[in-house]
Amino acid sequence: MSTETPETRPATIQLTLDDMAFEGAALGRHDGQVIFADYGIPNEEVVVQIETSRRHFLEGRVIDVLTPAASRIDPPCPYFGRCGGCQWQHIEYDEQLRLKQHVMHDQLRRIGKIQDPPVSPTVGSPNPYGYRNNARFSTNDEDGSLGFITRGPAGREFLRIDECMIMNPRINDVLAQLQGHGAGLHQVVIRIGEHTGDLFIQPDLSERTTVVESGQPGYGEELSGAHFMVSAPSFFQTNTQQAEMLIRLVTERLELRGDETVVDAYAGVGTFAKLLAPHVVQVIAIEESASAVADARINVEGIENIEYHQSKVEHILGELDIAPDAVILDPPRSGCHKRTLRAVLKFKPRQLIYVSCNPSTLARDLRTLIDGGYELKDVTPVDMFPQTYHIESITTLAYAGE
Repeated sequence: MSTETPETRPATIQLTLDDMAFEGAALGRHDGQVIFADYGIPNEEVVVQIETSRRHFLEGRVIDVLTPAASRIDPPCPYFGRCGGCQWQHIEYDEQLRLKQHVMHDQLRRIGKIQDPPVSPTVGSPNPYGYRNNARFSTNDEDGSLGFITRGPAGREFLRIDECMIMNPRINDVLAQLQGHGAGLHQVVIRIGEHTGDLFIQPDLSERTTVVESGQPGYGEELSGAHFMVSAPSFFQTNTQQAEMLIRLVTERLELRGDETVVDAYAGVGTFAKLLAPHVVQVIAIEESASAVADARINVEGIENIEYHQSKVEHILGELDIAPDAVILDPPRSGCHKRTLRAVLKFKPRQLIYVSCNPSTLARDLRTLIDGGYELKDVTPVDMFPQTYHIESITTLAYAGE
């Protein structure tokens, strides 16, 4: 633990920021100590309010910019800096994309020990605002208002939100109609099918208000011309347009000839499986979530070359009697289980695509795959979450032998 006490710890520090760290804080050093500063940008001279002291570093937030970076802009959202959902609204969008490429490169180099990793430029979102099709609002018992929970030195407090700038405009329309009706609820979830217009609101609020229909068991959405049903507990990508970009890039990187067997691990509601099925001999899909598999069975009904398994990927993949030509890995933030990676190395598929939402666990897993005989061809960040530090990516690997 730090030997500093609240009385001796410096309240503010002036320093130059020289890098951007994973999870969105700018990084600088003062008297040999590392400082992570929220709402900063590399190459700025700033004053940082220290909020947390750790053994090897300090954490804080920028309270004054003495020399601003060329990419610094005024954040358009009145809640920015309090709500915590966005971390980078103060940075021009092109610079956000460059920083995500830089952070990805740094994580692969430091954690994965990959020298000069082949990280392509970040694929930007056509809509840096208004892109989210999924919102989860907290509620205030006193007046029934909806909002988010704040972050920062004041602690976790409820903050009423009347318009979230990264949400689909229709979600904001519904939010306005539901304000005042949330007392006693933990959260209110609103989802929108961007291509279908379907609206999903949970829980059922019909006894509180009839201004909008609520309590739907699920909703429908279209991706790349295919229809998908998504029930309440199931995960679905929150940026529809970038999800379609993700699908297109994965399909291109697989370089399918038409005679392949493809494993779709962590298959969800069947997005990749359904869209790849017309281009291959067989898709073997694996998904743990019971609700997602139930949705997938509806979504892929009538497609005879898709075989669905409900199981943890690490439990079943290595036991299947298959010889896949390609494997798609799309794990949660925690990355792949060691048993999953061992199964991939056992099968040695010609092509391997790893879709990741966490650069650090991706770097860890890539080290295992490279040591097992795979050549890292490309890592392409895809910006699913503009105005935030989150980085989605598509990694392409090819089996190169022992």
